[in-house]
Parts: sequence; C-alpha cells; structure tokens
Amino acid sequence: MLSDNIFQKIIDRQIPARIVHEDEQCLAFHDVNPQAPVHVLIIPRKVIRTHDEVKPEDKELLGHLHLVAAELAGKLGLHDGYRLVLNCKESSGQTVPHLHLHLLGGRDFRWPPG
Repeated sequence: MLSDNIFQKIIDRQIPARIVHEDEQCLAFHDVNPQAPVHVLIIPRKVIRTHDEVKPEDKELLGHLHLVAAELAGKLGLHDGYRLVLNCKESSGQTVPHLHLHLLGGRDFRWPPG
C-alpha cells in the first residue's frame, strides 16, 4: 500500500480531481484509472486507513457513504444496477491508506469478481 495518502491531498485540494459530490462528511470523484464506464471513489473526510480500523463511532459515517453511493448511482444513470467495492488491505487490492468505496457501473459484472 502507498505510504502517501493521495486522497487526503484531494480533500485538501493539493491534487485536482473531477469531483461529483462533496459534503461535510465525504467527497466523491471519478477514478483516474476507471475499471468501468462509471467509476467513482467515495471517501470520508475522516482518515480511516482500512476497514479493519472502523470503530463503533464510525457507523453513521459509513451509513452516509452508502447513502451517497445510492444517490450518485441515480444521478450518474446507473438504473440497471451497480457494484460497490470496499477493499481492506493490500492483499484485497487496497492501494491507498484511506478507506474508500468504489462505485462501478455502466457495464455487466460477473461473479466471482476476481
């Protein structure tokens, strides 16, 4: 996993991003390396390095991220369905030390995911 938190740099506006949603709890932006026609990352402003570090006090924040994902799916035209992915640690594919949801859509997905 990268030691540098590029998502914090996006939150702090040190790195540009195509932002599609922003509120007091989170930010969502298009992935620079999309894996589907629609690929948006939804990140909390609070730094939580991995899903393993989620605490009971984060439950409302995590719920908010899911509500934002559902809202964005509608706004981005993903009416036929979408996939949400949350990777935890390097062996699962997490590359940035900041919890984030991948909102993917615009094509058919298979199971198992890979």
